[in-house]
Amino acid sequence: MFTRAFWKATGERAVRTFAQGTLGAIGADGLGVLDVDWGQAASVGGLASVIAVLTAVAFSGAGQPGPGITETAGSRPIGA
Repeated sequence: MFTRAFWKATGERAVRTFAQGTLGAIGADGLGVLDVDWGQAASVGGLASVIAVLTAVAFSGAGQPGPGITETAGSRPIGA
């Protein structure tokens, strides 16, 4: 948890989660892009992002160097 790689991976996860949460809220609303309450959609994404960061911090003491249970910060994907 005290490494730059951990926080970089956690930041990337938070951004992805924000985007997924926001898009999920927009899709669940079933409205067109012009009819979306963007403040509410961003709020859902922000809350999801905060939860992602808290989850990464909570599992950082589980003996894993990465922000997730099965991840390692700075590891390369298979085949890369």
